[in-house]
Amino acid sequence: MRTMMNRIFLQHPATVEETYFEHMRFAGWFSFTLFRATLAALIHALIPCLFEKTAGNLIKQMHSRIENRH
Repeated sequence: MRTMMNRIFLQHPATVEETYFEHMRFAGWFSFTLFRATLAALIHALIPCLFEKTAGNLIKQMHSRIENRH
């Protein structure tokens, strides 16, 4: 049971040198940022003059943060 819990909750965060809570925080930030980018892209699709670069800038920010995590 303990091995299964370790595999489910701790194994992956350890591969990116994070604790469970550090990883949860990063994944939550990532998810929220994707949501913002999705909304910006959807609004841009409907009204092209709005949020012209927002989704792209958010994706660039996410990429930079992933590349510079540690």
